[in-house]
Amino acid sequence: MPQSTLQIAVLIPCLNEEAAIARVVADFHAALPSATIYVYDNGSVDRTAAIASEAGAIVRTEPLKGKGNVMRRMFADIEADVYVLVDGDDTYDAASAPTLVNRLLQDHIDMVNGARQEISTRAYRAGHRFGNRMLTGLVGYFFGERFSDILSGYRVMSRRFVKSFPALADGFEIETELTVHALQLRLPIAEVLTPYRDRPPASSSKLRTLPDGIRILRLIVRMVREERPLQFFSSFAAVLALTSLVLATPVVLEYFRTGLVPRLPTAVLSTGLMLLSFLSLTCGMILATVTRGRIEAKRLRYLQIPGQRAAVGLRAERARRSLSLS
Repeated sequence: MPQSTLQIAVLIPCLNEEAAIARVVADFHAALPSATIYVYDNGSVDRTAAIASEAGAIVRTEPLKGKGNVMRRMFADIEADVYVLVDGDDTYDAASAPTLVNRLLQDHIDMVNGARQEISTRAYRAGHRFGNRMLTGLVGYFFGERFSDILSGYRVMSRRFVKSFPALADGFEIETELTVHALQLRLPIAEVLTPYRDRPPASSSKLRTLPDGIRILRLIVRMVREERPLQFFSSFAAVLALTSLVLATPVVLEYFRTGLVPRLPTAVLSTGLMLLSFLSLTCGMILATVTRGRIEAKRLRYLQIPGQRAAVGLRAERARRSLSLS
């Protein structure tokens, strides 16, 4: 399907990126001439919005702080067939955008992740690199190993994916939420290596290594609890059951040897822990059924949105009807 027949939107969330935003807009205009470029300013105190507008982007604002809040607003407001999401710090390669879009269209998939390939030793801080590997490994363990860089801010997505994505995160953990959504529904996805360079000298990172890493880790734990409840609660059940057995073993052995229970508090504690273990396992089983129903509802919502070919066909049919009526 040729790109010229599709509506392509480039989405750029921004906060204080006056040093980089003009080049980002210009590079994506050159890489995707038919695309509409949107810059959403998240309360910048510099000239980010003015410079983006002068460079040819459509500039809008989102007062709620946080990348997740900006992306939720963009996904709700903008109508397109293909969405190209990229940060406004000029670290991602605009020339790779046609490759990512073509991969999305040719393979009829819903998301192409632009995995970062460093071309500068200063592009990636050591803490960011370690945290990304750890968090990517955790997500891969619980939801499936289909991505090598879950925190990339460079993605190409279909309309079907964007309009069925229930964005809930407030900050930088939104990338993790995007990844888990795709993995949970087992959507057709792909990953392509893209060059990743360091920021312009006057630009500074908004990502705080430790606080944002903790927020992302908390999000992963919450999503495991909500989306994999049987695994989550059964792990607690196993720990409680093992502790109960360790405490109960000497008490039981003493009872068989003497017929007495001299350590009654230990016996009561062991019994209580085993009851809690069964209760935790039961909660996990019940919530797993509820979660399955939620996933089915998400899947049905996803299927209600026309795919790429259907969307183009519907638009062409509407155009023919309007011409015939006129």
